[in-house]
Amino acid sequence: MMASVWDLPDFDEHEGVHLFRDAESGLTAVIAIHSTHLGPAAGGARFWAYADRQEAITDALRLSRGMSYKNAMAGLPMGGGKAVIIADNPDAKTPELLAAFGRAIDSLGGRYVTAEDVGMSDADMVAIARETRHVSGLPVASGEAGGDPGPLTALGVYLGIRAAIRRGLGKDSAQGVHVAIQGVGSVGGGVARRLAADGARLTLADVNLARAKALADELGADLVDSAAIMTVEADVLSPNALGAILTADSIGALKVPVVAGGANNQLAIAADGQCIHDRGILYAPDYVINAGGIINVALEYLGQGSRSEVESRIARIPERLEAIWDESAANNRPASDVADAMARKLIGRG
Repeated sequence: MMASVWDLPDFDEHEGVHLFRDAESGLTAVIAIHSTHLGPAAGGARFWAYADRQEAITDALRLSRGMSYKNAMAGLPMGGGKAVIIADNPDAKTPELLAAFGRAIDSLGGRYVTAEDVGMSDADMVAIARETRHVSGLPVASGEAGGDPGPLTALGVYLGIRAAIRRGLGKDSAQGVHVAIQGVGSVGGGVARRLAADGARLTLADVNLARAKALADELGADLVDSAAIMTVEADVLSPNALGAILTADSIGALKVPVVAGGANNQLAIAADGQCIHDRGILYAPDYVINAGGIINVALEYLGQGSRSEVESRIARIPERLEAIWDESAANNRPASDVADAMARKLIGRG
């Protein structure tokens, strides 16, 4: 029997958890609004096959809270929300389903703004935009803010890894630094190409083995099974796939001094931040390092910036990480706890 939403461990005084079902199109979706303290709740929509509906709700709760923190720490006038569409059938993402999802968003009256996330594309956003104006990540002209957020997320993660290399390894360059990258999709692949251009040594893994092998061949990188990447001996582990991969057990098995990557909700539970701190591993809080994509689509939605303005804001990600690491070191507190406290203060919950 499914627990009440209020009783789920990841319910964090969310302002709203909305369940949508459209039998005709097959839409089953959750839109979670964590906070609108700073503005409309912004966060992408994920199309994913969940084991059950409670798992989908839990994912929406965790991701929406992360978006509140991410948007606040990025200095955006946006709150935090997230949508998940349950993909019982991977072929079910039809125009009718996307239209029904657009109507669901529109029914919230602008309290939630969507964009693409895992399993969704800018073409899907175009379809959704036929039903609601509360959507971003739409195709744009060259030089404008907006479009696919993946490459901009990758840029921010890359800059954050460079900052982590300086902080954790004392090196001014990624030349010769060994980075193990988990997940080589839009974000992880973009990070890998940038690091390869810097002369980094790469080990790659992805559940899509063909994709990982193609990129490894392109970049001259090593390739390991997706289950093995977490225990590769390297300088940096960069998780860029799905979340909850840092547990007490997996942290205990890490063979890296730095963890910095773009995956959301990397810590399985909050206490795992203490585990990684106790091991002396430098950790880049995920919602700080991976903010490039939301900066891009938020400025698109707000009509406030060009691509150069987006990139200028993304360039500030390393200084935010440095501020977190400074306080972490000064007070012997996990970087994840420091970041959470900063973010909660910004959204009026400190």
